[in-house]
Amino acid sequence: MSEDEKPKLGLRPQLGVKRTTEVSQVKQSFSHGRTHKVVVETKKARVFRKPGDPIPASEEAEMDDVLVDAPAVEAPLPPEPPVAAPAPAQPQMPVAPPPPFVVVTDEPLNKGEPAKPAPKPVEAEAPAPVEAAPAPEPAPEPVAVEAAPAPEPEPAPVPEPKPAPVAEAPKPAPVAAAPKPAPAPPPKPAPQKPELTAVQKALQNPKLTPRERTQLMMRLAEEERLQRAEEVRIREDRERTEAAEAEAARLEEKARVEAEEAARAAEEAKRAAEAPPPPPPAAEADDDDRPRGAAPGRGPVRRAPEPAKPSRSRGDERRSGKLTINRALGDEDGVRSRSLASLRRANEKQKRSAHGGGGAAQARTSREVQVPEAITVQELANRMAERGADLVKALFKMGMPTTMNEFIDQDTAELLVTEFGHIIKRVSDSDVEIGIEGEADADEHLKPRPPVVTIMGHVDHGKTSLLDALRGTDVVKGEAGGITQHMGAYQVTLKSGDKISFLDTPGHEAFTEMRARGAQATDIVVLVVAADDGIKPQTIEAINHVKAAGVPMIVAINKMDKNGADANRVRTELLQHDIQVEEMGGDVQDVEVSALKKTGLDELTEKILLQAEIMELKANPDRMAEGIVVEAKLDKGRGPLATVLVKRGTLRAGDIFVVGVEWGKVRALVNDKGQTIKEAGPSMPVEVLGLSGVPQSGDILSVVENEARAREVADYRQQVALTKRTTAAPASLESMFAGLAEKKAMEFPVVVKADVHGSTEAIVSALNKLSTDEIKVRVLHSGVGAITESDVTLARASGAVIIGFNVRANAKAREAAHAGAVPLKYYDIIYDLIDEVKAGMAGKLGPEYFENVVGRADVREVFQAGKFGKAAGCLVTEGYIKRNLKARVLRDDVIVYNGSIASLRRFKDDVTQVEKGYECGIGLENFQDIQQGDTIETFEIEERLRQL
Repeated sequence: MSEDEKPKLGLRPQLGVKRTTEVSQVKQSFSHGRTHKVVVETKKARVFRKPGDPIPASEEAEMDDVLVDAPAVEAPLPPEPPVAAPAPAQPQMPVAPPPPFVVVTDEPLNKGEPAKPAPKPVEAEAPAPVEAAPAPEPAPEPVAVEAAPAPEPEPAPVPEPKPAPVAEAPKPAPVAAAPKPAPAPPPKPAPQKPELTAVQKALQNPKLTPRERTQLMMRLAEEERLQRAEEVRIREDRERTEAAEAEAARLEEKARVEAEEAARAAEEAKRAAEAPPPPPPAAEADDDDRPRGAAPGRGPVRRAPEPAKPSRSRGDERRSGKLTINRALGDEDGVRSRSLASLRRANEKQKRSAHGGGGAAQARTSREVQVPEAITVQELANRMAERGADLVKALFKMGMPTTMNEFIDQDTAELLVTEFGHIIKRVSDSDVEIGIEGEADADEHLKPRPPVVTIMGHVDHGKTSLLDALRGTDVVKGEAGGITQHMGAYQVTLKSGDKISFLDTPGHEAFTEMRARGAQATDIVVLVVAADDGIKPQTIEAINHVKAAGVPMIVAINKMDKNGADANRVRTELLQHDIQVEEMGGDVQDVEVSALKKTGLDELTEKILLQAEIMELKANPDRMAEGIVVEAKLDKGRGPLATVLVKRGTLRAGDIFVVGVEWGKVRALVNDKGQTIKEAGPSMPVEVLGLSGVPQSGDILSVVENEARAREVADYRQQVALTKRTTAAPASLESMFAGLAEKKAMEFPVVVKADVHGSTEAIVSALNKLSTDEIKVRVLHSGVGAITESDVTLARASGAVIIGFNVRANAKAREAAHAGAVPLKYYDIIYDLIDEVKAGMAGKLGPEYFENVVGRADVREVFQAGKFGKAAGCLVTEGYIKRNLKARVLRDDVIVYNGSIASLRRFKDDVTQVEKGYECGIGLENFQDIQQGDTIETFEIEERLRQL
C-alpha cells in the first residue's frame, strides 16, 4: 500500500451507509489566546429495522457535518407540526425498499430524539401539512393534553382527524405563523443539491500531501464554525422576535382573561344576591364557558400562549455554533446541560427557602459569642456558626472590604454579631488570669496557721547567728565571708509544739530587693540591732521596708554579751526613726538577746507568739495552694528549683501550677531539713521541683486545675513580658540627649551567672550603680546556673567579662574561654566582686593626667646665640625653671609656643635649675620668635589612676 493510500487520522472522506466510524477534529480555545486541536473518532452502532420502518432524518443528513448539525439544532424546535424538515429527504427513501427482509443502517450511539421518526408516516400527505404546519404551531400544547390519555404514544401523531381541532385552536396565534415558514425552506435545497465547496473539492484530490490536507481540513473547520455562528445569530434574532410577540400576546390574553373573570365574578355575585338556590347551574355555566383544554373546576385559566417557554430552551443553544467535544461525539442532542455551579446554587437556594429565610434561622440559632480584642473574620464566623462568606458580604455592605483571614476589632465584631442575631460577650487577653488567685475564703473554713517571721538588720549584726541559735544549727559557717548572701526559709518547732516560720534576709547593701520581698511576704519582722554598733544604714533601710509593708515589728538588741553593749543607746537612736519601744512608752516590743550565749531566746519566741495571737493568723488549708517564691535557682542535677512559702491552701505532689512566666508540675517537695514530704500546708516553706524554668524571686505560685490552663496563662504572661521588654518608650527631648550621652560613654560589657536568682538580681543592680558619665556597665546576660559554652560565645562576640558568683564553668565552657581568650572571674563575696569590677572599669578608662605649673619667667632681653639661634634673658618670677621641662611662651596671655626647654644657662655656665629671683638665659627647642615682654611658663604632667 502506498503512502497516499494509507488511512490517516484526521481525514474525513464521504460517509457511506456501512461506515461505523467518523473522524473529526475539534479545536479547543483557552485563555490568553491559546488553542489546542483534538482528533475525535465517533463510533456508531448498527441498528436493524424491519422493512418499511421509517428511517430517521439524521441518517439521511449525514453526508455533511454542516447539514448534520443544522437539522439537529432545529429539529427539536417544532415539537410535532414541523414535518416539513424531513420532507426533502423523501427522494432518498427508495434506498430502503431494495432489501426485502432486513434493513441495516447506522446511527449515532446517543439516542436522544425519540420523536423524530414519528412524522414519517405523514409522507403520503406531505404537501398538505406543509401549508397547514405554520398555522397550528402556536397551539400544540392543548392538542397534546387531549391526545396524551388516548392511544399509545407511537400512533398518536398518525391519526388525521386531529388537525380539525388544531385548526380551531389557533385563534390567538396567527401572528406567530408568519415567521415560521422562513426557517423551513433553507434546509430543503441542501440535501437535494449537495454542492461541495472549493475546500471540500480540494480535499478529494488524492495527490494532496498530509500537510496540505491538514491545512485544508483546518480551513474547512473554520468555515463551518463561521457558518454555524451566523446561523446561531439569525436563529437568536428570530427567537427574540418570537419571544417578544409571544409575550405581547400573553399579556393581551391575560388582560382579557382577567376582564372576563371580573365580569363573571360580578355576575355571579349579582345572581347569588338575587336567587340563592341556583348556584349549581351557575357553576355548570361556568364550566361551559371555560376554554377548551382547561381542567373542569379549575376556572377559565388559559395557558395557550405559553409558547414563550420553548424560546427559553432554544436560548440555551446560544453557543451551538461552537464545535465542542460533546457536539463532535453527538452527546448533547441540542440541549445544554446545567453546570455544577448552577446545581450548587439551586441547592443552597432550596436550603435557604426550607429554613424559612435568614431571620428565622438566626433567631433559631441565637447564641452567646465571645469576642476578644482582635479576631479574624473566619474565627468569628466559626464561633457564630455562620458562613464566612456571609460575614465578608456584610462587611462589604458596611464599606469594609476584607478577607476571611484579616483581623477586625471588637467594635466591628459587635456590629456583625448583632446583625446576625447573636449576643456578644467581650473578652480580653488578660481574662485568662481571671480566677487564678481564687476567691476569698469563708470564715468557717479558716484555721489557725503558724506566723511567718522575717529577720532583718544591718550586715554583721548577728541575724543568721540568732536564727541558728533558735534552730539549733550553724548556717553562718557555710556562708562565704561569714555574711549571708542568700535568702533562707526555715520552720522552727518550739518546745511547746508551736511552729514559727523564719525568713533570713541578707544585710549587705546590695540585697535591697531581697529585704523588700522579705518584708512583703511576712507577718512579723524582727529587727536585729547590735548593742555595740547601734543604728546603721541597712538598719534604717529595713525600718523603711517594714513601714512600707505595714507589718508589726519586734526589736531584738543582739550582742548583749559584748563589752560596751548599751541597749538604751539603741532605744534612743530608734526614736530618731519614729520607733518607740514599750520601755519608753511606745507600742513596739523589744528584747535583749545574745545569739552567742543563747540568752533571751525564749522571751523572743514568747513575744513572737503573743504578737501572732493578737493578729489572729488564719488560713484555709482545704483549697488549691497559693504561695510566694522566696528564692529560685538552677541545680545541675535536679533542674530549676524554687523555695516557696505557702500562703494558703495545701501544696501536694502532682499539683499543676503557674509561677510568673513559668509553669510546672510538682515532682517533689523538700523541707528545710532536706526531707521529702508529700504536702505542705500554710506558712510552710518548701523547695519545689518540676518547674519549666527558673522563676523570678517574689513571683506568686498558683495551683490550677489542668495543664492546658497552666500553659495558657504562662504563654500570655510571656507575651506580655516580651512586649514590655521590646516596646520602646516614647521619645522626648530628655531621652534623646540621654541616648547621645550613652553613645559617647564607654561600655564595660559583662555576663553575670550566679547560683540563685536573688544573688543575680543583687549583682546586676550593684553593677548598674557603678556606671558613670564616662563608662557604663552593660549586662549582656544574667542567669542562674553554671557558666555554659553559650555564655562564652556571647562574651567572646562582645568582648565581655564573665562573672561567676558561687558557680563555675563546665569543661567545654573552660575550653572555649581559653581558645577565645575570654576572661572568667569567680567570686564568693559580693563586695569583692564590686571592687574588682570597679577597678576593671577604671583600668579600661585609663589613667588621668594633670598639669602642674612649676615656674614662670619674664623675658627682659633677647640675645643672638650662634648664627641662627636666639636666647632669652629672663628673670624667674615664680617657682623655678628646670631644664628639659615642658614649656610654653605666652604673649599677651596668648600661647604662641608649646614645647620644651633646650638649654638653661646662668652667666656662661649650663645649669639644671634656676630658682625664683635669679636671672638666666633660656633657649627653646625649635623656636626663635622670642620677643621682649613674653612670659615663659614651665609645667609638669602628672599621671594618676582613675577613680570611679
